[in-house]
Amino acid sequence: MQIQKYKQLIYLALLSAGLLVSCTDKKPEKEEAAASATAKKEALALNPEQLQAVGIEIGPLKQHNLSAVVKANGQLAVPPQNQADVSVLYGGIISRIYVLEGQQVKQGQVLAMVKNQDLIKLQQDYLASKNSFAYVQAEYDRQKQLNDAGAGTGKSFQSATATFNAESARLKAYESQLLQLGISPAKISSGHIVSQFPVSSPINGTVGQITANTGAFVQPGTSIMEVVDNAKIHCDLTVFEKDLMAVKIGQQVNFQLTNQNNQVITGTINGINKSFENESKGVIVHAVIQNPQHQNLIPGMYVTALINVGTQKDWAVPVVALVRAGGRAYIFVVEEHADGQKHNDYQFKKVEVSTGVSELGFTQIKPLTELPAKTKVVTKGAFYLESKIAGGGEEEE
Repeated sequence: MQIQKYKQLIYLALLSAGLLVSCTDKKPEKEEAAASATAKKEALALNPEQLQAVGIEIGPLKQHNLSAVVKANGQLAVPPQNQADVSVLYGGIISRIYVLEGQQVKQGQVLAMVKNQDLIKLQQDYLASKNSFAYVQAEYDRQKQLNDAGAGTGKSFQSATATFNAESARLKAYESQLLQLGISPAKISSGHIVSQFPVSSPINGTVGQITANTGAFVQPGTSIMEVVDNAKIHCDLTVFEKDLMAVKIGQQVNFQLTNQNNQVITGTINGINKSFENESKGVIVHAVIQNPQHQNLIPGMYVTALINVGTQKDWAVPVVALVRAGGRAYIFVVEEHADGQKHNDYQFKKVEVSTGVSELGFTQIKPLTELPAKTKVVTKGAFYLESKIAGGGEEEE
């Protein structure tokens, strides 16, 4: 009986030891599983097709000048010589308009035709003056020959010279009027009489607002449309007195188009006015725009600009490259695979950063852990990666 009791105690002791060992073995397994889940939440891999499908973009981590800047507002403009009003020299009725608003035109291209019955009289006067001049020229040549031979009188030669000069000036005046109207004097001389004259573009550019219709009567000097050459578009910025001393010609400017999805373009300061605008205590600063992408820039667009007045640069990423969770900021960096070999996918890791100033769509950052040289980061689509990680975490639970 007592032997049986001892056997039961030994069995219970062995059973307790087995349970203790079993629990001890499962603890590392749980810790390992938890670590694996955390790793999944911190990193994931996508192939190029997946990146393109969800709109993720990758680029190098760059430094931007966000601290040593002067902020200014302004709007786009074109020089006076690159903006022209298309006016008519003579009044008349518009018989035809050949262009539409927004159409590209060349200098000298015919934009419209204007009817004017007085043109017929002008051409008649020109032909009469030309015929009269032929007679006057012949008389002048005759009197000159006589005067050179000493057979004529000086008074007759002087009278012929005066008449010749007057008729010559008159004929040239008629020719000048016809050429200004775009009418060829040579064609008129051959019998080609016209009742309308063309209105041509004074510059290369784009047709702006058309203010007249076919059949409308226009007075002399009336503008019927405008042509604007945006190739020389620049920006007029207002810089206030407190910042004026820091702004100099040649400094780089970053522009953000306020009402155009905050597109960013660059330029250079090329002129500073020497007087204040009204009572705003602001000075107009002119900047040449660099537009290699030929973006559709239109005079009058409002811009926000940062004038780079210093050389200090900081690491910065686009605002859309940042994700926030639990009051902290993160970016996604591209990691190399552990085996060091090339793979057909990109491996991403979420890295915590501290943030600074935000300007022109970029935010200053400072990684809490040191990143390798030539680090590549996700510049667009970080929100998708954050959602992917969050979704993966829920599935694991």
